Parts: sequence; structure tokens; C-alpha cells
Amino acid sequence: MFESAELGHRIDHKTFQKEVPKLRADLLDVQYELLEKRDFPVIILISGVDGSGKSETINLLYSWMDPRHISTLAFSEPSDEERARPFMWRYWRALPAKGKIGVFAGSWYSQPIADRIQKRMKRAELEETLDEINRFEAMLVNEGALVLKFWFHLSEAGQKIRLKALEKDPRTAWRVTRESWARLKTYDDLQAVAGHVLRVTNTAHAPWILVEGTDDNYRSLTVGHIVRDAIRKHLAHADRCSVPVAPPVLPSIDRRTVLSELDLTQKLDKKTYERELAKWQGRLAQLMRDPRFLKRHSLVVVFEGADAAGKGGAIRRAAAAMDARQYQVVPIAAPTDEERAQPYLWRFWRHAPRLGRATIFDRSWYGRVLVERVEGFCDEDDWLRAYAEINDFEHALAQAGAIVVKFWLQVSKDEQLRRFKEREDTEFKRFKITAEDWRNRDKWDAYAQAVCDMVDRSSTGRSPWTLVEADDKNFARVKVLRTLCERVERVLEGK
Repeated sequence: MFESAELGHRIDHKTFQKEVPKLRADLLDVQYELLEKRDFPVIILISGVDGSGKSETINLLYSWMDPRHISTLAFSEPSDEERARPFMWRYWRALPAKGKIGVFAGSWYSQPIADRIQKRMKRAELEETLDEINRFEAMLVNEGALVLKFWFHLSEAGQKIRLKALEKDPRTAWRVTRESWARLKTYDDLQAVAGHVLRVTNTAHAPWILVEGTDDNYRSLTVGHIVRDAIRKHLAHADRCSVPVAPPVLPSIDRRTVLSELDLTQKLDKKTYERELAKWQGRLAQLMRDPRFLKRHSLVVVFEGADAAGKGGAIRRAAAAMDARQYQVVPIAAPTDEERAQPYLWRFWRHAPRLGRATIFDRSWYGRVLVERVEGFCDEDDWLRAYAEINDFEHALAQAGAIVVKFWLQVSKDEQLRRFKEREDTEFKRFKITAEDWRNRDKWDAYAQAVCDMVDRSSTGRSPWTLVEADDKNFARVKVLRTLCERVERVLEGK
């Protein structure tokens, strides 16, 4: 697939000097329009063989555009902190905000390609990683991002000539290292692996752009023209690409749902509650100190539920069993301006715990398929595709050793009303009840349907939902703790 990038493409110096001034002006124009509209980010991946002009091209973009609004992210071997989290964590953290341009020198492709060449990754593992990358890029595009992927190519002979030329020039000799010459010996392996990777990830929404790297003028003008034209089209909404969404949700014909079948009358008396609470809190404390957990796992706990269902009380009982240095509780409210400038999952990826730690989410990424769906804060296509994106996120967490435990706390409509009134009548509880709670109650049926669809589409083998009958707070708190312990124990025992 690299034949078109070995044709000897060249641009003479006179033509290059003639075209550059207008191209630079155009690039600045589209950059400032992008910055003014802040409608989407631009993500540029610069990849390819050694000596093909990757760093020169990045430097050129900085000189031709306003560098204050461009960020360059260089990735090499992951750090200890990065190894303790999912593979994609460090790339999520580096995503540019809307209106900005992010240039990735080394990207989510670099490590899989290197690992496959060095036989650290099996073919099946590579295929799974590439599938994950395709879905990640599809999510970026559906969130509005413009993704440009450049692969700079040189023939084997061309690479050797290029490295010698760089090494001979004192100004560029530092770019050629012992590793550069060592990698030249694996040229054929790189072409085989990279060719496969580019073919599998050459999607309609994020295609690869092959650029011959022999001639600096040709490479520079080619990249400059493509970046300018792509941003122009994206700004004009002329060809905004989107990836097909999931199939529509279907209502239950007989009205039986996972919520309607819950037995909300279950209770625990005070004496039994106190005994069970102490038992499971003690067990959870032991599990969190287990060497198997500390070395190989993390814990992600999601609390969702109807308003006034007792999420806060359940979280406090679970947190009380953990070392305060070992966990954080992340309350989720409406996104900030910084968070709105990123894909909706970005703010949750930021809080992915490292091995041996726990993150407890008081509400979570499921807001996209609950409140945003019901209140119309996002389009139907957005919340429909979110099920698969959320499943991918949780799968990535689990693949990295996270134990993902998700709770939905459910109360009856009558019990919710009683708790609402109690909050209004109790001075120190009044802050818990707002006009929004009453508005949500008016949409009880719509929320119930959204919850059932959420459970149906996101309760997976590795990240199942646990529905908690919460009319009795004692029963709910013990069920949460017992479930947490049982899930962690099963994972630690390899079941």
C-alpha cells in the first residue's frame, strides 16, 4: 500500500517559495476561525519511518500557524504511572479542547506497532487493540473532532540516504541515534506491521494520509494544504462525518421491566443491620489491603439511582471501610466549561484510579443516557451511540485490572415523595431538595424507561449492574457492601 509514496514526488524551490506565503495566510485564517468558533478540536497524528520528516513537519506547522493555540504531545514508553492505568488513559488526558489543535508525535498507534515488531504482542492482541482504537476514533469524530492521520513514508534505500544526510549535517546530526540505525535493520518488519495497521484503521471517518518523505518541499506543502482544506470543510459543516449509531431501543410489550420486578418491601431490622454492616465493612477493609488487589487491581464503583434513593448514605458506609489515602469520591454535576470543551467521557477518564486505588463516582458517565436523554440535552444519535462507547470505556478499565461495580438504587414513587417532604421539613436536610428534584419526579416514567434501556445495553459480564431495592436504607446499604465484597473476592480468586 506504500507504492504511491515511493514515486519520487518533488516540488522545486521556486514553486515552494511562491506557494508558501498564501498557504501560511490561509492556515492562520482557518486557525483563528477555529479558535473563534470553538466548535471542535483538530487532532493531527504524525507517524512514519525514522528520517521521514516528522519533527520537521511539526516545527513547520508551529512556524506557519499561531503556536499559542497548538499543543504537541510526544509519547514514548509509558511511565510507571501510565502503566498502572488503562492503555488509552494517557491519550485521553492529552486531547485538545475545542478550538485548539493537538499534534501527536507518537500516538496510540506507536506502542502497538513497536510491541508487535518486537514480538511483545500477539496478533490477536494487536487486532483487539486496533479495534479499540477504531472505536475510540469513531467516538472522537462523533463528538465533532477533526482527526487527521499522516504516515510519512520512505523506501528502505531512501531512509538510509536520509539518515546519512541528517547525520552529516551538524545541525541535524543529533536526530540520528543508534536506535535509528537499529530500526533500519527491522525495516521490512515495520512495513509489514505498519501496512496491516494502516489497512485495518483506514476508516472513512479517520483515514490515513500517506505522504512521501523524500522531498522536504513536497512533504511540507502537502501537509499544509491538507490541514488547511480539512479545517475549512469542517468549519463549513460541509462534510461532517459521523459513524452509524446503535439500533433504536424498543419498549417492553407486557410492561414488565427490571424495575417493575424489584421487591421494594425487603427490610432489615436495626440489630441485623448493625451486625451485617460491621461484617461487610470489615471484609471490605481486608480486601482493599489484600496484596493481590494492591498489585494487580483497582476499584471503580458507580452509584446511580432515583432522587432520594440513598446514594450518599451508601457511599459513606462503603468509604468508611477504606483507607482515606486509598480512594477518592468524585461527585458528578453539570459539566464545567473545560469539560464541555472535551468529549463527554474525558472528565471520567481523568479519574481512572491506578492499581491499588479506588474511585467512587456519585453519579457518572451514565448521565448521557439518563438525564441528558430525558431532558433533551443531547440528540438521540448521541445517547444511542453512548451505550457502546460506555461499554468500551468500562472494558478498557477492566482490561487494565479495574474491578467495575455499578449500582442503581431504586425507591418506589410513594417512598420518594415521603423522603422529599421529610427533607423539606427538616432544616439540616433542606439543601438536599431542589426544584429540579420535583421536575425529575414529574418525568418518572421517562426516567424509568431510560434506566431499563441502560441496564439492558450496558450490563456486561465484566461490568454488570446491581439493582438495589432502596425503600429500606438498611437493606440497601448492606446489599451494596455485600455486593462489593463478593465482586472483589471473585476477581481476586480468578472466578
